[in-house]
Amino acid sequence: MVFVANVKFMSGENVPLEMHKVRIVQKLTLLPVEERLGAITEAGNNTFLLQNRDVFLDMLTDSGVNAMSDQQLAAMMVADDAYAGSATFTKLESKVAELFGIPRFLPAHQGRACENIIACTLVKPGSIVPMNYHFTTTKAHITRCGGVVEELLIDEGLKPTSDFPFKGNMDPDKLKKLIAEKGVENIAFVRLEAGTNLIGGQPFSLENARQISAICRESGIPLVLDASLLQDNLYFIKEREAECRDMSLREITRALCDEMDIIYFSARKLGFARGGGLCVRDPGLFAKMRELVPLYEGFLTYGGMSVREMEAIVVGLEETMDEDIVSQGPQFIKFMTDELVKAGVPVVTPAGGLGCHLNAMEFLPHVPQSEYPAGALAAALYIAGGVRGMERGTLSEAREPDGSEKLADMELLRLAVPRRVFTLSQVKYAIDRIVWLYSRRDLVGGLEFTEEPAVLRFFFGRLKPTSDWQARLVQAFRADFGDSL
Repeated sequence: MVFVANVKFMSGENVPLEMHKVRIVQKLTLLPVEERLGAITEAGNNTFLLQNRDVFLDMLTDSGVNAMSDQQLAAMMVADDAYAGSATFTKLESKVAELFGIPRFLPAHQGRACENIIACTLVKPGSIVPMNYHFTTTKAHITRCGGVVEELLIDEGLKPTSDFPFKGNMDPDKLKKLIAEKGVENIAFVRLEAGTNLIGGQPFSLENARQISAICRESGIPLVLDASLLQDNLYFIKEREAECRDMSLREITRALCDEMDIIYFSARKLGFARGGGLCVRDPGLFAKMRELVPLYEGFLTYGGMSVREMEAIVVGLEETMDEDIVSQGPQFIKFMTDELVKAGVPVVTPAGGLGCHLNAMEFLPHVPQSEYPAGALAAALYIAGGVRGMERGTLSEAREPDGSEKLADMELLRLAVPRRVFTLSQVKYAIDRIVWLYSRRDLVGGLEFTEEPAVLRFFFGRLKPTSDWQARLVQAFRADFGDSL
């Protein structure tokens, strides 16, 4: 199988080809390195707190920043503005049922809103939620309701460097053992996350989903799919799983969704728009969850979304079935990852979805986890190139009840590649500055908190460098690049 966008060049150069043209542009600004130091200092060394005007390449996230197509923009102009009984909602409901095979759909303003509804309905004090791997907001919702998360990722998933194709797989034996030890009655639900975010955007296989589904159905435990990063996972299933190479993305989607009891997603990712929603197979459970939509989200036919967003999602979901559209993100990420591997930079392999992930523990082995190496690397890369990435390590964890740090399994700097946003020259620029920073990695030191929120601290906590390493990094930049931006 070869994706349509996989074009060979006579020169022999192997680069991804954009299967679209640019019609609307947004001007970017690259500040001088001294001003970049000032900006990251003002932001408390937290890339979330940087002003967008100070960012050259925004690789923080793919959430809500994917480029929309002309067809999506056109659809937004014909939305039905009715508060209740909107034809636009019916259109979205029908498209979700068509693709996922579940007729019961609840709208919500984004993915974590769906997580809140699921947790409020299914989680009680003492509940256990097994996952292939947690996501930050998912875990926060579950713990808020008194539940605990059990990580049941396969052992291969926590090896940063590997050639295993499905590092996001859940271990079936670990799940069976957990159910036997804890009891079915204590398992709220089992969650599979497509394109597992915190371990490098790694996919699970269709075969694995079927294995986990069989265990859940035998035990009477609901199986929940976080489909926010589904499009990347679909791409990897088609590319890497032998039995799926001749299947269309639409067929793979239905085969995967047929194994699930509940599916939820952020349309800021899946659908290239804004908003979200959840599908519920069981009518009784659907009725319980439906009560929470008007309480937390909005009326049942908009759920906190505008009708224009819903029209855009309808088109975006259909575009997710287009191989040319879905393949670009993973191909750009693979190109970036491969080039960094050639340069000796430690990255997560094989290349996953969502973004390229730098392995901060190997990049900065001299910085202890207690000084947040992934966060330090994020600040350093912004200084080096105006590139904004996201820390995915100990900073993204929560402290233990006794106040001690919960050290992350991996320390990653995620460099997201929003779909249809960057050009190849911009990706090459990011690679160049990362390679330079790696050559000067001994200059980079750690960070420590000056303001530490109790919940989801990585969003708005503030930190300072543990030494003058940032000023020395600026001096090295000027010595190596002269008057270059």
